[in-house]
Amino acid sequence: MPPEYRDPTDPMEWLRRARSNLARAKADRHLAGVLYEDLCFDAQQTAEKAVKAILVERQIPFPKTHDIVDLLTLLKEGGVDIPEEVRQAGILTEYAVDTRYPGLSEDVTEQEYLEAVELAERVIRWAETLVSRSHEQEPRNAREE
Repeated sequence: MPPEYRDPTDPMEWLRRARSNLARAKADRHLAGVLYEDLCFDAQQTAEKAVKAILVERQIPFPKTHDIVDLLTLLKEGGVDIPEEVRQAGILTEYAVDTRYPGLSEDVTEQEYLEAVELAERVIRWAETLVSRSHEQEPRNAREE
């Protein structure tokens, strides 16, 4: 049986993946041997995929990048107002690469981890609001095709 196809042009699929990353970032916190660096990567992925959901929904092309500031800039250029509390998530970009490998950065602290999760939560809440508002305005049968 072939795997279920997940449509990369569906913003709800991007949000589903973002929610999964956020759940992992929060759930794995107390597992023995799990590093804050890895949990912060999931927080970064949450924000990145949530922003990409809006880009997909607005049909704004984007490059393969982990840079949240660049992605938010594309949204802004596309006419989307970016709240300050969302723009702050740009600092999560450092968790996309540098903290994932030994020797490229200092260890992530618990406080930094908690802040990363809070930023990721802000971004996904904002994205869900924008994308769900758009889907509510879309005719029902257009979504089901």
